[in-house]
Amino acid sequence: MGVWVERGGRMAEGARGWGRRGLLRRGLLVVGGVAIGAGTSEAWSVAHRRLPIAGGPASATFGNGQQDVRSGALEVVWSGRTDQRLVALTFDDGPAPQWTPTVLDTLAQHRVPATFFMVGAQVRRHAGVVRDRLDGHEVGNHSWEHRDLAALDVAEAYDDLRRSHDAIADVTGTPPVLLRPPYGHLGGAVLHAASRLDYRLVLWSLQMAEREFPDKRGYTFVTVSALLGAGVGPTLTR
Repeated sequence: MGVWVERGGRMAEGARGWGRRGLLRRGLLVVGGVAIGAGTSEAWSVAHRRLPIAGGPASATFGNGQQDVRSGALEVVWSGRTDQRLVALTFDDGPAPQWTPTVLDTLAQHRVPATFFMVGAQVRRHAGVVRDRLDGHEVGNHSWEHRDLAALDVAEAYDDLRRSHDAIADVTGTPPVLLRPPYGHLGGAVLHAASRLDYRLVLWSLQMAEREFPDKRGYTFVTVSALLGAGVGPTLTR
């Protein structure tokens, strides 16, 4: 048995005769590789059986039945295109009695609308902080207890967001239509749950460090939905 390599249009003999021992050794390596591969595959399956197809943290499916995903599509946005000087302020993680009233007072003083991505458990716990104080503002869902939704399976992610959704709707009187997942983490379970709840998933294009923008002028502040053209009129500021 020989190995032949074409060189300049003619055939030259390469390594001649691997020998019986070499063939047997290579055969054993191949067989061993199959066995090792099978064992590794089984171990992977055991360790990751809750991952994508089985409905685990990164999954995009839930069971074997028809998926309840409303329209079947999900929009993920970081910013909105506009020919106007518009900016949408967003605040995450509240409401919290130590800062939310101060923020609302400041916004009211300057007639500035904002979008608050609120945590459902906080909404329940501090309902009085925001009740009757959100006119002109927008409230989005930021999960029930600020867990990393991308680390949950589809059922857990949906239950978490549904619980927060209902709390926000009960306290504010308006069901949220926007979702910002904690830490901005995305995963199949997050996307699946967001689609089931018919959300628009909103991240951000700039994390504000006020000291870097001391002279920002000429902008009109709007809610996220207004910025994205959802029909909510902008509020002019002085």
